[in-house]
Formats: sequence, C-alpha cells, structure tokens
Amino acid sequence: MKINYKIFAVVALSFLCSCDSKSQNKLDVTKSVETGKPNSVDLKPAFSGQTRIAAVKSKTEYKTEVLNSSLGKPWGIAQLPDGRFLVTEKSGFVNLVAADGKTNKKIQGFPKVDASGQGGLLDVAVDPDFQNNKMIFWSFSEPFEKGNLTSVAKGKLSADESKIENPQVIFRATPSYDGKLHYGSRIVFDKDGNLFVSTGERSDKVTRPLAQDLTTYLGKIVRITKDGKPASGNPFLNNKDAKPEIYSYGHRNVQGLAIDPSTGELWNSEFGPRGGDEINLIKPAKNYGWPTITYGIEYSGDNIGKHITQKEGMEQPVYYWDPVISPSGITFYTGSIDEWKNNLFIACLSGEHIDRIVIKDNKVVGEERLLEDDGERFRDVLDAKDGSLYAITDSGKLYKISKK
Repeated sequence: MKINYKIFAVVALSFLCSCDSKSQNKLDVTKSVETGKPNSVDLKPAFSGQTRIAAVKSKTEYKTEVLNSSLGKPWGIAQLPDGRFLVTEKSGFVNLVAADGKTNKKIQGFPKVDASGQGGLLDVAVDPDFQNNKMIFWSFSEPFEKGNLTSVAKGKLSADESKIENPQVIFRATPSYDGKLHYGSRIVFDKDGNLFVSTGERSDKVTRPLAQDLTTYLGKIVRITKDGKPASGNPFLNNKDAKPEIYSYGHRNVQGLAIDPSTGELWNSEFGPRGGDEINLIKPAKNYGWPTITYGIEYSGDNIGKHITQKEGMEQPVYYWDPVISPSGITFYTGSIDEWKNNLFIACLSGEHIDRIVIKDNKVVGEERLLEDDGERFRDVLDAKDGSLYAITDSGKLYKISKK
C-alpha cells in the first residue's frame, strides 16, 4: 500500500493538537483561581465543586472607568427609573448621583444612625412603583434602647429631591445590642413587591446562638410588606414559637442579597469567620447552620463550637471560600456582555476585587476575579439599566464596567 506522507503528517499533527487541547482543557478544569492556603486545613468540602472551582477568563473585552471619587463612605447603591443613582453614605445621608456618575448632591432628613464600627446608613432600595409614589426604603443601624439594631425605614423623596419626607421605621431586628458589628442589612424587592431583608447576629459569642433562635430576628433573612408586616406565605406565619417575618435563619452576617432573574430564586453572600465565606441558595424555613456548622475558625485560630461542617437539618453553602474574600453586595448580570449573562457578581472587601461566579443548575462551575490590581475594597455592585455593571468602594469611588 502506498502511503501519502503529507496526508499522514497532517493527520498526525491534528491528532497531537487535539490531544494537547484536551490536556489543556483538563488542566483548566483543575486549576483554581484561589491559590492561598486555607485557614482550616482539616475541614473538607461536602461535595466536589463546593470550593476552589476552575478559573475562567472573560473573552469579551471590557473597560473600567472611575466616574466619581467623592462619595465619602458609601455602602449601598440603587438606581432610579431615570438612570440616576442613589448611593448611601454611612454617616447618615444619601448621594443622588447623575446618570453619568459625574455629579452628586445630598439627600437629607434621614433618622439618626449609629455610624460607629460597621454601622451607619446602609442599604437602599427603590420602590417598584417609584414613578408614582417617589418612595425609597433603606436600612440602618438605629440607636435603640440601651444599644442599637438593624432597622428598615421608608420615606418619600421631596419634590426638590433635597430630603426625605415623613420617614417611618417599619421594621426593627430586635433584640437591640450594645455592639458595633454584623448588622447584615441588604434589602431586595421580590416579584410581589415585598422586601427581603438580611440581619446579622451581631458577632459576639453571647449573640451568636440567637441566629438559631426563631424568637429573635438576629442572624435571619426576613420577608416583610412595604408596611413592615409579615409577608403572605412566610413559612412561620402559623408557628407560635417563631417570629412570623422570618424567612430563613442560621446566618452569620449577610451583606449580599439578589434574586436570579432567570429563576426568581433568592441568593445571598455571607461573611464567614476566619475562612468559610459563603454563597447560598435561600429557601423558606431552611436553617443555614451558623454557628453550629461552619467552614471557618475563630480569628484567634481556635475552633468554633464542635468544629463541624455538616449536620442533619442544616443547609450546605452552594460555594465557600477559605481564605476569605469578604463578600458584600451581589447582583446577577443581565447586561450587554453575553458571556456574563446570569453570572453572579460579588463585591469583595478584603479580597479587593469583584468576583464573577458562573452558575449552572445551581452549582458553581467557574470563578473569575476582576479589578484585582486596583487595591479597592468593593462594597456593592449593581446591574444597571444601560447594560453596564456599576460598583462602589469603601474609598468613595463609583466604577462603571462596560463592553468595549
């Protein structure tokens, strides 16, 4: 048989390239974006892909712009129907920022806040019927009784947009506590116009167990009406041993809440201790484990409780980080970069980046870290009406991330 060596060489080369490509793909699957040593080396994930998933890299070219650098100490960002932004300032007012991000003015008239530590004027949300009623909602650390607590209030934006009229506190996450940490405090509207609100367990060892106590609001996600009443369909409405506003419990410090627009399901981001930052798919009446189970340890290096990560009746995080990234605000992307659509974006504080999480069938399948070189503590992210992603930082900057 006569062999055509040119054809043989082409086929052989194609085979080798194919093998090399498969090998490269295999390496990509096993390579994690996280390379740091975990704090809790003896705590293992409950399932494959629960941590240190494969790194992914955006193929689409995008640009980042810093639109504003004078926002003080911002915490939450929301967008008005006309494209302008509301950005909270921890000391007790809201910045009304132009749609191009260049200019801002103060909105005042908010109730007094306790701005010490992690407290202050925190998240903000725009009423779905804002065009008709001009109402906004916000969360804040309110001085109350002998301490402070996470509260939710609402008020009407005045005609000249300089102040909030008739502010009313509609919900208080009792009991109050004389502390400066773990207020939680994200707000998101559901499809029925009710509010999901997260609270923290206030950090101290004396308050931690209250995350498991259904007679308190600490360490919970609650679901309330615009008037602060328990929302219809809440899981504990008919339970005399539980607060009727509670939707889920066993949380440490939830600073991120977002509804997946493709499924309508609620997700959170949650601070772990030293290790064990989490994202969770939130289901009604479910117990997310803190402080009984965790993938972290104390900052001192001591174990937490029985040093376990799994227990019957307690939910596993969809994904966790060790070492931590300090996840704050989150959003699902619906903008103009196709490969990012339905990805979860997380503002990271100590991680000093924006985390892109690729989710498929409620499992994390890829992770990418954006803006790692900027050295900024990212506090919140927003999926905006113009197809761009916006973010605020603890240093007072407003970022815009958009397709080139």
